[in-house]
Amino acid sequence: MEIRFNPSPCSSLGIEVEMGLVDRSTRDLVSVADVVLERVGRGHPGGEHPKAKQELFQCTIEMITGVCQTVAEARADLTGTLAELTTVTNELGVALMCSGTHPFARWQDQDISPSARYQDLVERIQWPARRLAIHGVHFHVGLDSGEKAIAVTNSLAYHLPVFLALAASSPYWHGLDTGLASCRTKVFEGLPTAGPPPPLESWADFESFMETLITARAISSIREVWWDVRPHPDFGTVELRMADGMASLDEVAAVAALAQSLVEDLSARLDRGEALPSARDWVVRENKWLAARSGLEADMIVDDRGTLRPMRDVVTELVQTLAPTADRLGCARELDDVHHILDVGPGYLRQRRIVAAGGTLVDVVDRLIDEMAAGKPLP
Repeated sequence: MEIRFNPSPCSSLGIEVEMGLVDRSTRDLVSVADVVLERVGRGHPGGEHPKAKQELFQCTIEMITGVCQTVAEARADLTGTLAELTTVTNELGVALMCSGTHPFARWQDQDISPSARYQDLVERIQWPARRLAIHGVHFHVGLDSGEKAIAVTNSLAYHLPVFLALAASSPYWHGLDTGLASCRTKVFEGLPTAGPPPPLESWADFESFMETLITARAISSIREVWWDVRPHPDFGTVELRMADGMASLDEVAAVAALAQSLVEDLSARLDRGEALPSARDWVVRENKWLAARSGLEADMIVDDRGTLRPMRDVVTELVQTLAPTADRLGCARELDDVHHILDVGPGYLRQRRIVAAGGTLVDVVDRLIDEMAAGKPLP
């Protein structure tokens, strides 16, 4: 099976942000995506906004950027779309929030979008798909060849827990504290092709594997491979999919800078003939669990012997290593904002602080709404 990888200019960036639609009176999720998208699409070809999309549930809208060269450009793109959406949602008495999960909404209460694709997905997969009332942020970073995309994907699997720890924002599920930093991670892993990517040797190996999955009817197209990081042949990118929804565009931009800088650094190492960092499958899976369980408080396995290092130290060291690359890419300021996430805490810590101080989960939703509007984490 031949799969063409459409090469991209190295360092190109695209971002996808899934957001929940919240009733301002109840603070619960509300299924009005079709109404919002119809209104925001007015005046666009076919009545569809090019950067606001339908998702699996009617309580969710996805913002997407165009192909950008810098993090600042991508953030400005998202800011423009968010302003358009906010004008419409305000008219409807609805707010926008971004978090791995809504703290108390029930998946059983959410309406599936009418799209044939989503209806078929739920019919085939059933309960694991019906539970997916969750939100994530995806980053696409361009590469110039499929072979390079495979090598970078393998290495990004090793770095996966860093992104998950910084973005983790789903401690609550159906009104209960799960004890996890990211319960969204475990919900999403219920899909049959979700989770860390399998180690692949080459682009030909990837093509062969996709053909096998289609022959076995495990998938109907490669769009149904929902790995935490995967090559995206049509876009000519690697797509990092492990991040929970993040409450503010400051956080999205910081993690985007980390993603763009890391992929560019790995690409440059390949060009110099260097071996990329990697880990055995058991290390990748255990590190993902550690980050989902404890976020920045986790210890990360850093070698095949089981040596542990504090996640905060691993993050800090990676940011320092990537600083020259970020400077060349024009995202040094955004990468430096990773330190701010370390200081104020990712979403899961900020949400729990509200409850620990005597607040309710309604208060948590209010803060998530306010942070999306402000574009930054709030004290």
